[in-house]
Order: sequence, then structure tokens, then C-alpha cells
Amino acid sequence: MDRLEVMRLFVRIVERANFSDAARDLQVPRASVTRAIQRLEGQLGVRLLERTTRAVRPTQDGALYYNRCIQVLADVDEVENAFREAQPGGPVRADLQGTLARFFVIPALPDFIGRYPDISLHLSEGDRMVDLISEGIDCVLRAGDLPNSSLVGRQVAASEQLTLASPGYLERHGVPESLDDLAGHRMVGYAASSTGQPYALDFVEDGIVREIELAYDILVRGAEIYTASAVAGLGLIQIPRYRVDRELRAGELVPVLTKHPPPRMPVSVLYPQRRHLPARVRVFADWMADIFQRAQTSGRL
Repeated sequence: MDRLEVMRLFVRIVERANFSDAARDLQVPRASVTRAIQRLEGQLGVRLLERTTRAVRPTQDGALYYNRCIQVLADVDEVENAFREAQPGGPVRADLQGTLARFFVIPALPDFIGRYPDISLHLSEGDRMVDLISEGIDCVLRAGDLPNSSLVGRQVAASEQLTLASPGYLERHGVPESLDDLAGHRMVGYAASSTGQPYALDFVEDGIVREIELAYDILVRGAEIYTASAVAGLGLIQIPRYRVDRELRAGELVPVLTKHPPPRMPVSVLYPQRRHLPARVRVFADWMADIFQRAQTSGRL
């Protein structure tokens, strides 16, 4: 390996906290990884990594070397991209919120692959806040308000949300015309992944968001069973419009309290705090931003 390849390898080991995972990510034999790091430490005359039975972590010198490597590799990528017309290439590992991926990202992927054939995508589905560095993920796509974190957040769109119920539920409980009419109504509880407690229903009234908690007979986690529970008449739900287009057209769900809609739900792309993103990650993040901005402009989001 040349010096830059060893730098990339060292950076990946620190980020993955594991020799084997770094070797797999970069498609390098495990034995070559060990030899390369031993040779690097010998050349620098310092110990860069502390190895335990559970993980690998940088020493104080290793942390300093890691930060310099990030800067050097970003500069090299920027210079090379500026002086050649080569397309960005290499793996991009992204963790995507499932329904956003299903409705918007996956259908548009042939366009991205056609534009960037040298980029290989490794996609996973989730809605938790992942540790990008330790899990080896380059960027994530999320819906909803984001907690404070060390990630750089970039809101790319905001999806329209509706309050919905089935016709059968409304026949039994009545159609609420105002927020005061919600007394006695029930909701389908959606459990927060962080606490396990149900989210309140949110309504915008005179520019202010009001949270209203209703009784519930069922507590769920997952968009599919959340929607199905409302169709079954188990209570009110709040969900992005794009997610229930079929149920709306079929008359299985009916919008209510349209004068007091829920706030629009942010859609964000996040990535680690680095001075420069690798070109392959940047073009994928920019492409996702574009498809969601176009979806919002066209009214599909």
C-alpha cells in the first residue's frame, strides 16, 4: 500500500473500531491490515492504536494523526476532483428511513446509478439515530425533529401531514369540528423509540402548536401497522399524506380537523462533522436533497 492508502485504512479502522470491519469495508485482506498498521507505527515511531478484546481505539497520538489524515485525504480528493473529469466512485453506506426510501429514494435510484456508475450503494433501513462513525455509515436520511448530536443536519424538505380516521370510527365517535370536540375521542398510540411512550397529537391553532393526548386502545411502532390500525377503526392518526395516498383514494381513511393541520414533518440528510465530505457522499446527499425538493414542489410530499 502507498502512504495515502495506509492513511485511508487507518481512518477506517478508527471509525469502525475494528480491524476486520475496516478490512471488509475497504476489501483488503485482514492480515494486510495488521501489517500495514504495524509498519505505519514503526515509521512514525509512536503507537497509534490500543487493541482490546472488544474494540480498537486511537491513542492520544493516534487521535492527532487521525484528524490530520482526515484533512489530508479531503484535500487530496478535492485536488484530484478539480483537475480531472473522473466521476466520483467508491462505496456509499447510507441508512434510510424506510417509508421515505420506499416512496421516493428507491424508485429514483436508476437515475442516480446511471449518472454515477462507479458509486456502489450499501443501503440499510432504520429510524434511530445511528453512530455514523462507529457503524461505518456515511450518511442517513431521517424524518421528524432531530435531537442534538455531533452530526451535521441538512433539512431537504418538509412533508405535509394529515389527521385521519376511518369512516367506521367517525360513525361511532362523530366527526370532530374543533379541537374541543376531541374530548372522548381515541387515537392509535405511536410509541417513541427513545421512551416507549406514545406521541401526543399535534395541531396548529393560530400559529401555535397544541399537543393533545388522547386515550388509546393500542400502542404501535411502525408506519404499516399504525396506518392499518386506523383503517381498522381503532382511532385517529397523524401521518404524512404521501404515506396514505392509496387509503385516501379508496375512502378507507378520511381527513379531519383540516383547519388545524399537524406541523409539516422535516426531512433531513445527516453526515459526520468533517471539513469536506468525500465526493461520492456529497453527490449522493445532493441527489437526495434534489428529489425531495422536487417532490415537495410538485405536491407529492
